[in-house]
Amino acid sequence: MTALFFRDLKLSIRAGGGALIGVLFFLTVVAVIPFGVGPDLKLLSRIGPAIVWIGALLAALLGLDRLFQAERDDGSLDLMLMQETPLVLTVLVKCLAHWTATSLPLVVASPLLGLFMNMNETAIGATMVTLLVGSPAITFIGAVGAAVAVALPRGGLLVSILVLPLTIPVLIFGVSATYAAVEEPAPFLPPFLILIALTLFFAVIGPAAAALALRNTAD
Repeated sequence: MTALFFRDLKLSIRAGGGALIGVLFFLTVVAVIPFGVGPDLKLLSRIGPAIVWIGALLAALLGLDRLFQAERDDGSLDLMLMQETPLVLTVLVKCLAHWTATSLPLVVASPLLGLFMNMNETAIGATMVTLLVGSPAITFIGAVGAAVAVALPRGGLLVSILVLPLTIPVLIFGVSATYAAVEEPAPFLPPFLILIALTLFFAVIGPAAAALALRNTAD
């Protein structure tokens, strides 16, 4: 499993630019917002957490279609299905490697992009923490879409269409927890705990559903 993790980590970084492409896309999405809404610093500060979360969500969707594509192309997907190691565990390790290579750099870059939106230190810290907790759920959800579309020649758009509606609860509670940390009357802990629960829920459901989809695709 350790060898599989580092192998997928290298593939995720090499394929299509990996983390660099995701961070550049993240930067582009967040950087163009001030040009659209104008130079109102108070407005930028108010909508900043939501914009950073939306940018991170869209950037995280970029490489999901390649999660199982390399194994499909070189035939190692059949070996994964026949090995003694449970397929669910293999999918979980691949998801963790993909998150480390693509989503973790977005979390690291989020404080810098928060400065573009005139966010204060509390909002930047809350956004980074909620992204760190909530972004794995996006990867686990995306694994299901990637497994469903792995046999299709142009499955990238289909993966985004399948995954995006399912990630809305993660987006809602991630943004809600961030705003709760900034606004004094609103409690931070309830939405943050729900965000953690969503990540744990999809950490169980996502790999299992993806493994089932891969077996059906092979059949």
